[in-house]
Amino acid sequence: MTSTDHQAEIAADKAARKRAKRMKRFDNPWLNPKLIWGAGLLLAIVALGLIGRMLWNLELVYTGSTPLKLPPLGFENLRKQPGVLDYPLGTDGSGRDILALIIMGAPNSLFVGLLASLIGMSTGIVLGFTAGFVGGRTDDVIRVLSDVMITIPPLLILVVFQSAFGDVSLTMMALLIAGFVWQSPTRLIRAQVLSMKQSGYVQMAQLSGASTTDIMFKEMLPNLIPYLFGSFIASVTTAIVTAVGLEVLGLGPQRIPTLGRTIYEAINAGALIQNLWWWWGIPTLLLATMFIGLLLINLGLDEVSNPRLRKA
Repeated sequence: MTSTDHQAEIAADKAARKRAKRMKRFDNPWLNPKLIWGAGLLLAIVALGLIGRMLWNLELVYTGSTPLKLPPLGFENLRKQPGVLDYPLGTDGSGRDILALIIMGAPNSLFVGLLASLIGMSTGIVLGFTAGFVGGRTDDVIRVLSDVMITIPPLLILVVFQSAFGDVSLTMMALLIAGFVWQSPTRLIRAQVLSMKQSGYVQMAQLSGASTTDIMFKEMLPNLIPYLFGSFIASVTTAIVTAVGLEVLGLGPQRIPTLGRTIYEAINAGALIQNLWWWWGIPTLLLATMFIGLLLINLGLDEVSNPRLRKA
């Protein structure tokens, strides 16, 4: 074999190794395009809140701090007033800057959904594992409680509660919503645990003398992580929709900017009739972006946990 052939073989071997590394990287289920795009959209909203608070004047969220009803930059309102660079997304009928409202309101709406879902999912994991693994009367009590709670219309109860107690904080609103998002995860996790309970590694852990807590949360829980992530994202979507529904009805926090509160104030002030589309349209578009991001993350997590979907 000549030196030229030997060099050619070495080059071919290096190229094959590079291709193998690239294929291994692309075979990683967590490098999912839907998951990456969805996470990117949500991170962009979070970055808008974090960076915007440092770069933009947040005093413009107060009533009377800007001219009234200015359109976004590049548009004109019914009075032929053009948008100005000082208020690139326009102003509302109360003299507040829409961009400042978005910077303050978008992270607040996302915070309510995340906190409510985190509390609800944590409750659902504990109750679902306890009901499915322990069984007996404990299972009966938890199952009946979740079945009863799931039949109660949450929006109606939250409307009555917040109407009675008036203004609430974002944290209190998240806690109230969390009380109605734990039932579905509890039922689904219980069903998963009942099927996993008969698996070989669980029985081996029982024979080795592992405690019930160790079996549930060290042996079984890691196998449900992709599924739990997907359920968590679905709960976040439900919590945000519930929070926005309450705010559009005029309930929820009265003095804290949120996307739902901005839409409520636009509708209440007749923005639709006055063709102030930017007042309600921009918050609605941002909410739609938030829901699309959550949907993409959910679809991506489905593919991560289901090899058949990845092959398709």
